[in-house]
Amino acid sequence: MTTRASALKRALLYGALTLFALIFIVPFLIQIVTSFKTDPDAASHPLSLIPNPLSLAAWKTIFGSGAVPFPTWIKNSVLIAVIVTFARVFLDSLAGYALARLKFRGRGAIFSALLAVMSVPGVALLIPKFLMVNYLGIYDTYTAMIMPLVVDAAGVFIMKQFFDSVPISIEEAARMDGASIFRTFWSVVLPMARPALITLTILSFQGSWNEFSHFLVVTRGTPDHMTLVTGLASLTSGQLGAGTQFPLKLGAALLTTIPVAVLFFSLQRYFIRGANEGGVKG
Repeated sequence: MTTRASALKRALLYGALTLFALIFIVPFLIQIVTSFKTDPDAASHPLSLIPNPLSLAAWKTIFGSGAVPFPTWIKNSVLIAVIVTFARVFLDSLAGYALARLKFRGRGAIFSALLAVMSVPGVALLIPKFLMVNYLGIYDTYTAMIMPLVVDAAGVFIMKQFFDSVPISIEEAARMDGASIFRTFWSVVLPMARPALITLTILSFQGSWNEFSHFLVVTRGTPDHMTLVTGLASLTSGQLGAGTQFPLKLGAALLTTIPVAVLFFSLQRYFIRGANEGGVKG
């Protein structure tokens, strides 16, 4: 009886998990299939998982040179995400190492301020961002889109927590061999931080790729400075064309999810390990 009851519980558990998985997967499948439909078919049969007829019109518009400048949006998204990701990984690592290892006056206050910034909702910083980029004269430029994102408080916190877990004896050995502080950081400590660096890479790329409100505030909203996310928002609001255009909208939405999904699943095991090691130690 015990074995039979255990098997029944396991079957119910797997059944529940399968149900929840379908709840999340089916809308994604509808999104993929709809991107290969025609506009009339998508409007008439929105939940159908079989395109009738199969159409590549939406994808030709996305990768072509139609009225909607998708190639420009893709270029902007890739450019900003790559620059912000590399800058965050480098600068957040430097700041995290300084807070973890360097002894200087005000270090505790800076770390407290860092924690305070992490607790502030991002929407509360939109007006200060606008005032800052407007004062610097970089409003509606790529500089305004990139510069405020190159350092992230959460990234600094993750790197500091990881560096705190590295034994100081390793660095002392490098110092005895004549290595400078930066050389010790770059050649000895940073290679050991690969899990944390990969975690920061995923979070930075995802955050900059999916950023919306920041770009909305620091640009005029012209197509030349739109990313895939802001461009998709304009498309769904009807600013760039009439009609439902469900295949085009869902194809663009699918395109925004692919890079982040590929990066996450390819580095998933390192991400989980780095998130655990970057957490608060008891």
